[in-house]
Amino acid sequence: MVSEQLSAILLPGVLGGVGGLTRGLVGLMKAISLRRKILWGYYAVTVVVAMVIGFFTGMIFNFDYRLSLLAGYAGTDILEGIYKSFSVQKVYLSSKKSK
Repeated sequence: MVSEQLSAILLPGVLGGVGGLTRGLVGLMKAISLRRKILWGYYAVTVVVAMVIGFFTGMIFNFDYRLSLLAGYAGTDILEGIYKSFSVQKVYLSSKKSK
C-alpha cells in the first residue's frame, strides 16, 4: 500500500526527468555538432527543473504519466523561452537625426 503510493508520487517526477533528459540530449547533440561549449551545470539544472515540472504536473493532473513525460520535455523549453524574452538585450541607436 505504501509502496504503491510512493511509486504513484515518484513516477511522475522520474518521467518528468526522463523528458527533460531527452530534451537535454537533443540539445547536447546539437551543441556537439556545432562544436559549442557545453555548460554541464546548466544541463544538470535543466534536468532537475524538468523533474520538478513533471512531478507537479503529474500531481495536478491526476498522475497521467504521459503528461508528466511531455511536461518534462517541453516544460523547461517553455521556461527558457520566457526567461529569454525578459532578458536584457542591447539596443543600438543610430547617430543620425531623424526629421
